[in-house]
Amino acid sequence: MNRVIKRVAVLGSGVMGSRIACHFANIGVNVLLLDIVPKEATTTTATATTTTTTANSTQRNKIVNDALQAAIKSNPAPLFKKSFAQRITTGNFDDNMKDIANCDWIIEVVIENIDIKKKIFDQVEKYRTNGTLITSNTSGIPIHLMLEGRSDDFQQHFCGTHFFNPPRYLRLLEIIPTAKTKADVVSFLMHYGDLYLGKTTVLCKDTPAFIANRIGVFSIMNLFHQVQAMGFTVEEIDKLTGPVLGRPKSATFRTCDVVGLDTLVLVANNLHNDVTDETERKYFELPAFIQKMIDNKWLGDKTKQGFYKKVKGESGSEILSLDLKTLEYKPQVKSKFATLEQTKGIDNIRDRIKVLASGKDKAGEFYRSSFIALFNYVSTHVPEIADEIYRVDDALKAGFGWELGPFELWDSIGVKDAIAMMKSAGKPAAAWVEEMIATGADSFYKIDNGIQSYYDQQSKSYKPVPGQQHFIVLDNLRNKTLWKNAGCSLLDIGDGILNLEFHTKMNTIGGEIVEGILKSIEIAEKDFRGLTVGNDGANFSAGANLGLIYMMALEEEWDEIDMAIRMFQKMNMRVRYSSIPVVVAPHALALGGGCEMSLHADRVQAAAETYIGLVEFGVGLIPGGGGTKEFAMRFADSLKEGDIELNALRERFLTIAQAKVSTSAAEAFDLGILRPGIDAVTMNQSRLLHDAKNACIELAEEGYVQPVQRKDIRVLGKSGLGMVYAGANAMYSGNYMSEHDKIISEKLGYVMCGGDLSAPALVSEQYLLDLEREAFLSLCGMRKTLERIKSILTSGKILRN
Repeated sequence: MNRVIKRVAVLGSGVMGSRIACHFANIGVNVLLLDIVPKEATTTTATATTTTTTANSTQRNKIVNDALQAAIKSNPAPLFKKSFAQRITTGNFDDNMKDIANCDWIIEVVIENIDIKKKIFDQVEKYRTNGTLITSNTSGIPIHLMLEGRSDDFQQHFCGTHFFNPPRYLRLLEIIPTAKTKADVVSFLMHYGDLYLGKTTVLCKDTPAFIANRIGVFSIMNLFHQVQAMGFTVEEIDKLTGPVLGRPKSATFRTCDVVGLDTLVLVANNLHNDVTDETERKYFELPAFIQKMIDNKWLGDKTKQGFYKKVKGESGSEILSLDLKTLEYKPQVKSKFATLEQTKGIDNIRDRIKVLASGKDKAGEFYRSSFIALFNYVSTHVPEIADEIYRVDDALKAGFGWELGPFELWDSIGVKDAIAMMKSAGKPAAAWVEEMIATGADSFYKIDNGIQSYYDQQSKSYKPVPGQQHFIVLDNLRNKTLWKNAGCSLLDIGDGILNLEFHTKMNTIGGEIVEGILKSIEIAEKDFRGLTVGNDGANFSAGANLGLIYMMALEEEWDEIDMAIRMFQKMNMRVRYSSIPVVVAPHALALGGGCEMSLHADRVQAAAETYIGLVEFGVGLIPGGGGTKEFAMRFADSLKEGDIELNALRERFLTIAQAKVSTSAAEAFDLGILRPGIDAVTMNQSRLLHDAKNACIELAEEGYVQPVQRKDIRVLGKSGLGMVYAGANAMYSGNYMSEHDKIISEKLGYVMCGGDLSAPALVSEQYLLDLEREAFLSLCGMRKTLERIKSILTSGKILRN
């Protein structure tokens, strides 16, 4: 069946429902969002069987409308652009349930109560068109229980879908079919969730809490018990379980505060009630300090206190941590462990895990205890919760933000070494792991010719992880490295395409990256069809190496700064004017220099979650790597007959002057950073490099021809400068900007207008690059600019001096 999703009905507009609706709107789908009618909006007549209303639709839709508006205003934003809310139509169950007949997918997202869900399904059965998808978004109610009393067609097209909150940002979507669900329905949902919704879709069995929450909550509850037994503090645990372990910065206790302790406890209690093994049930029993926090309503951010509490003192705000023994709040104490000291400088997470597991101090003991419990749990629950180990790893990585899943962690330590560790602790691995070792297999995963395979316990052999044809994992292609230096690596990703990967801190752009770009283009022009620039890091690039610029400016090494800017400009011009296509694939942060590189690409293939912009103004500079030139050129090219030039210039000018950063790739088109009809967006970041490679191949096969540098860029000269100077002076006079802001604004306007030409004229790219470089250099020599750079480098805060 050729199934197309044009319209989705979301039944229930709570925190999850409204945000799921928003995410479907993000991808261009029209959404019908329904909820109950407020009690005060209806009046009952004398007859017991009919209800009449004296309220209008606004009153009857108050619950759903209020919920949607709260979602739109929330942070983080659930919509790529606020205007996408126009794709959502609201209504109520009483008046609008009939409208689901025109929907292609109906998603129930009401309260986690089986009886209420069944009542909703009774209504759905009255109006749903046969063949329409129907799913329940639940975090733990057994899916098969919802089938009671349902028609055959309903049962065949029904399954569970578990989005994680917030749906826009958390990448996991668990798909939980029943024995009655048609195979083609499951296949469709797995594919749609991946390609269109941008999710890591994981096929789950209908077992308690499915995969991610089953293991993730077990891991947290085990940690709670460990904390009591080993006497750790809140801040110590968050130090040990954060980025050093490949987990989010919020680590464990801070994450609990953000999510809400009540939410975690609800899942833990459900698991305690639903699992049948008595030994396992003990893992989900609440420690005394957790129960006391629940009783006190210390639930985290929603109640203003949890494991942490923000208080105001004489010296300002301070964040206190909870003493788990006394349950009193106290000032935080910095944590320091010898094991963590040994990991400094080890960037590879797998190498770091080995060090953590072998630590000789209290931290090392904690890690070993945690790993042993986790490995015992996951190995003994396969195949109960999943037949394939990669599904377990995918679920934990996408749902809980783990850099490595449980079996990947196990591989990092070494399967045999971990088994010995587990036996000594009295928590052995499951029998199938011992059988795996007996076959001669010594790891859960292996990589051959860039293809990752997993150990399949049923066949007792390795099988390729499905779907790899749509993903490029650079770590799997290390044997394809053609060239590298300290800051980047050039890999052959197949089909005549190379990829340059950054691996500096925050992927900042310095001399190594400049050298890498120039060398990569040189190699690609000689023997290959094209080049992509992308990486698997947390961010594409946080911009140029600001610290290096700051040090050279302090030493008044003006010639060195001048040369650095020239080389940066040369690099970006080579990106634009090479004989092979260059596709840049930004994701997450793509700031400053990372944005400038994207501006010069033949095509940008951006992840949907790309936060891109020219932010140099915030540190007292203007874009110096061709970004200012590029915006001047795009301003000139965008003008149409009848346009008011000064208004169009003002818009482009303010994008730089206000250091605007897109909150999504969709918004980057509005800022003029991405180009409609040229640049493209990938919803699923895991597909990004694959899509970038395909875009590069497409350009090459279209007969790519090296562009010619531009000499026809129309600039406004003094007519444009007059507007810039007048505007800057008015803002300064009104105390809306500082004197230094005024100076930076005037220098930015000077470049974008092509200098003080007496009349509009046509100039070359090189002419604008020279103006840009001169302005950048002059600002580097100003004390207030250096103060701003220092503030960013030392505190991360923008200084307005």
